[in-house]
Amino acid sequence: MKAQGKIADAGLHYTEPPLSTIEEFPRAMTDMLEEHRPSRMPFFSRLAAMPRETAADPFLLGQIHLIYQSAMHATRVAVYYLPHLDSPALRKRKLQIFMDDDGLPDGDTHHYQLTRAFRNIGAKCVLADDDFSDPEELCRYLDGETARSLGPWCAIETMSVDWMRALAESLSVHFPQFKHEPYFEECFSHLVEERHALEALEVTQLILRSRPELLAETWRDAETIAGALDGVWTQLDRILQGTAAAALLAEGRVATDTVSFS
Repeated sequence: MKAQGKIADAGLHYTEPPLSTIEEFPRAMTDMLEEHRPSRMPFFSRLAAMPRETAADPFLLGQIHLIYQSAMHATRVAVYYLPHLDSPALRKRKLQIFMDDDGLPDGDTHHYQLTRAFRNIGAKCVLADDDFSDPEELCRYLDGETARSLGPWCAIETMSVDWMRALAESLSVHFPQFKHEPYFEECFSHLVEERHALEALEVTQLILRSRPELLAETWRDAETIAGALDGVWTQLDRILQGTAAAALLAEGRVATDTVSFS
C-alpha cells in the first residue's frame, strides 16, 4: 500500500489516565476520544460544501478512496494482531469481529464494499483491492509497544461510526445514493460499529481487571492512534483545499481567455 503523502503530524502526547479504578475505564476512554471525534474535522464539512462538479472529479474521488481505504485497511489488519485475547471465549469474540469485517455473505468484505461504493460514484481508484498490503502509514503507530495493548482497538471501534456517518453524509450531498451503499447501510442498520465499540471497551476492561498494570500503556496507545487518525482527516482536507484552489485557478484562466477572445 502506497498512500500518497505523509499523515500530518498528529501532535502526539501522552497523559496519565484520569481514572482511579478500572471500572471507570469505559467512561474515561469515551470522554477522551470525544476530543478526537472525526466529524469535528473540517474535511467533512468542506467536502459537503464543495461545488458538485468539483466534488465529482474522478481523480479527487480516487484520492479520497486511496487515503480512506488505506486507513481502514490498516485498522482492519491491526485487529488481527489484538493481544491478550487468548482464552477460547475471548478468541471467539475476536473471531466475530473478523467475520463482521471480512466474512460477509458470498465472500464479500468491507474492503470490497467500500471500493464498489466509490466506483459507483465515478472514482478513478488508484489501487486495485488486492494491491493494499502492508499498512505503511497508520500501522507505523502500531509498532512496538503500541501493538501490545488493546488501546488502539478501543479508539478505532469507538470512533468508527462517527467517521463513517460523516463521510456518508458529506458525499451524499453530491451523490444521494452513496449513504445507501451496503458498506454504510448494512453497518448502520445493524449497528455493527456501535456493537464493536461496546465490545472493545468491555473486553479491554475485562483484561485490565486481571492485568491492571496494562492500564497506562492501553491509555497511551489509544491516544496515539486517535492522534494518527486526526492526521488522516487533516491530510484529506489538504487534498480538498488543493483541489478547490486548482478549480478556482482554472476558472480564472477560462474567464481571462474569454475576455481576451472577445
